[in-house]
Amino acid sequence: MTFYSTNSSANVVSLQEALFNSLPQDKGLYMPTSIPQLPAGFMDGISNQSLAEIAYKLTKLWLHEDLTNEQIEELVTHAFPFDTPLVELEAGRKYVLELFHGPSLAFKDVGARFMAGLMSIYSATQSREVHILVATSGDTGGAVAMGFHNVPGVRVSILYPKGRVSQLQEKQLTTLGGNIHAFEVDGSFDDCQAMVKAAFLDDDLTKAFSLSSANSINIFRLIPQSFYYFRALAQLKPDHAPAVFSTPSGNFGNLSAGVLAWRMGLPVQSFVAATNLNKVVPDYLLSGQYAPMASLATLSNAMDVGNPSNFVRLQRLFNDDFEQMSQLISGHYFTDDQTVAEMITLRDKYKYIACPHTAVGLLGLESYQQPHVDNCGIALATAHPAKFSPAVDTIFGHAVDVPERLAILSQREKQAIAIPGTFAAFKESLLELA
Repeated sequence: MTFYSTNSSANVVSLQEALFNSLPQDKGLYMPTSIPQLPAGFMDGISNQSLAEIAYKLTKLWLHEDLTNEQIEELVTHAFPFDTPLVELEAGRKYVLELFHGPSLAFKDVGARFMAGLMSIYSATQSREVHILVATSGDTGGAVAMGFHNVPGVRVSILYPKGRVSQLQEKQLTTLGGNIHAFEVDGSFDDCQAMVKAAFLDDDLTKAFSLSSANSINIFRLIPQSFYYFRALAQLKPDHAPAVFSTPSGNFGNLSAGVLAWRMGLPVQSFVAATNLNKVVPDYLLSGQYAPMASLATLSNAMDVGNPSNFVRLQRLFNDDFEQMSQLISGHYFTDDQTVAEMITLRDKYKYIACPHTAVGLLGLESYQQPHVDNCGIALATAHPAKFSPAVDTIFGHAVDVPERLAILSQREKQAIAIPGTFAAFKESLLELA
């Protein structure tokens, strides 16, 4: 496989270059030079197969020239010991795809574990230790920390905004130790993301470290996230109508993965970009004008992104055709009050406990379905509600059950390097780790 930069189609690199050097020097993002197409009968052949089984078939389409069948099987078996079940709320009409059954209880386990496995295959060929930089608004950090913990030849530095992640999310970032380092940034997620991007373009840091990223700026976080869109349709009845996917969206890697699946041939009726008040993309889909904003703090904090990195990837997936994008994707945004009301409605009407981000996704689906009453809709449930305690506990008036693998983290001691929200401060602290 080869990949090009979104800033220059002539800048083409190998799989290993795109995997380990996540950000091109021209400040673009890597995209595949070609997108594999599904063979005839592919969808019929995956009916009720597990995530790992579907991932094996899809990974072969992507990487058959780079990995052996044995390597691919080992990669997906280790990455996906869990599944992504589809939960029916209204028969034939409203479903939730639960993506939080992995180790960190968030959808980002899928991309992080696949990427960690792929890096472990190639790390032996690297002359230096790989140093992964990650900015997180909540869930990415925990998934990456757990996915890469104690992976040989890899060190991870995670930047997160002080006071803007939940207590359990912070514990996932800051308690593993070993090859995982956490930076508590006095700023926003956008500040953290800007620091990571600046690091890849800094001569001192690129000389001191072999830098890579496990954010969704890395194309190998995005490709495996397309797998669970296939898994969702594999769980529906064979005669269902083309489905609508409502994707809670912050940095828009998850939605880009869905569109990538559609470009491969996945039968999708439409996508819904469901956001909180950080509504840059919904505004764009109405006006055709992209206007980044300072991020706003909301209840659905993992989506508090005012300048989503993956927006440019969405544009490329539609060949920079606004009309085509706006025909396939509709944008909807919601306030915290609407999110809380939806969480309570889901509990009372369906006996379903959702995190704020999942509630935003379901609000988006319901908004879409109001004029499209016959459409089958799937909202992506991106994280376990316990990850957003105590906010979720306050909304429901009682403590949400916390899975044991998350509960044990509350007893561990936080270890984080506190820094101001400036690149200079991060650079100085990072060089001290060299």
